Amino acid sequence: MATDFFADLEQRGLIHQVSSPELANVLRQGRMVGYIGFDPTADSLHVGSLSQLVTLQRFQRAGHRPIAVMGGGTGLIGDPSGRETERTLLSEEQLAVNLAGIRRQAERFLDFSGDGAVLVNNADWLCRLGLVDFLRDIGKHFSVNQMIVRDSVRMRLEEREHGISYTEFTYILLQAYDFLELYDRYGCTLQMGGSDQWGNILSGADLIRRLRGVEAYGLTTPLVTRADGKKFGKSEEGNVWLDARRTSPYQFYQFWLNTDDQDVVRYLGTFTSLTVDQIHELGRTVTSAPERRAAQKVLAEEVTRLVHGPEALGRAQRAADVLFSKDADYRALSGQELEEAFYGAPRTALAPENLGTPAAGLVSLLADVGLYPSRGRARQDVTAGGVSVNNVIVRDGNYTLSQTDLLPGGFVILRKGKKHYHVLHVAGQ
Repeated sequence: MATDFFADLEQRGLIHQVSSPELANVLRQGRMVGYIGFDPTADSLHVGSLSQLVTLQRFQRAGHRPIAVMGGGTGLIGDPSGRETERTLLSEEQLAVNLAGIRRQAERFLDFSGDGAVLVNNADWLCRLGLVDFLRDIGKHFSVNQMIVRDSVRMRLEEREHGISYTEFTYILLQAYDFLELYDRYGCTLQMGGSDQWGNILSGADLIRRLRGVEAYGLTTPLVTRADGKKFGKSEEGNVWLDARRTSPYQFYQFWLNTDDQDVVRYLGTFTSLTVDQIHELGRTVTSAPERRAAQKVLAEEVTRLVHGPEALGRAQRAADVLFSKDADYRALSGQELEEAFYGAPRTALAPENLGTPAAGLVSLLADVGLYPSRGRARQDVTAGGVSVNNVIVRDGNYTLSQTDLLPGGFVILRKGKKHYHVLHVAGQ
């Protein structure tokens, strides 16, 4: 039996705004077609967009038909929502690369077989519009007076240095036209998105009512935030991406595992398919046994499995078990697990013929790769026990790396103190 989409969102605290109180009943009466748009500013989405992918997934599992709209046309313009400055315009070549990457990610969440989910690129219709026809047929239905009081526009108008270009000012019209086009093509009567899209969504619904005489609806979900006020979706290394080439599955797993106690229950409701009862039970462990971090472990497992699959989850968990154990033995990990665990750490190639020679002297390498400003300072720390090779402290200032120091995959992990790592890689190993 399909779930009640609206009730499920409501129980999870995921409804921020609804254009009409009738939407809940309309959703229960039969299959609806609804869409969410994705901004192709990079070749991967980051976790800030994950909630919208999960919303579409829930929508489909509830028996409705989701449409994922790739902004190939609007991406050439740029959405001013939430921006203080103009976006850098993308080239058509970069846009094509970005769209291909996002398409692969959307296919992990939605079933596109038969009359299931639909994946479209709004460039298919926006890039064919004639300017005069668009202004006559669409532009006349929009009041500039109303547009300039929208938060996304008003904020930029108040910023004298940057302002807003006419290009970005027209974005509202283009997104509204997307909704109209999707209604004409697929009978789409629902647009969903984050709360920052509320004004754009209402504009599209209003355009459909004016031009087609049909009731269209909008629904927004709360923007995902962090209790400490910091921006969600960023780690110490920067954005947390859905693409394993940008954020390794191990780093991705660790991001969720490090979720604050104040956020974890909310994130379980937003990003996982656990029932509300299961989430409440995990929430009780946050209070009764916070040291176990049971809720964080489940969150990290569920989201990593969802985004990267069970095999990547297994590698991430295995690497975590090894690396966070007392006297961790890096040799217990495979080359791929080491690659993912230390992805993003500074890396230097080491020629295999240099192993066992002065060129592979530990003190020299520590200075050459930038862990120390000089060989003298490096030697002092080595003899004082402040440097480890593959998590084993080395105190010999004349130590030279050899074949026996190579980990699976040809890696050697240098560490200064507790947190400063550098990865040496010997090719062909």
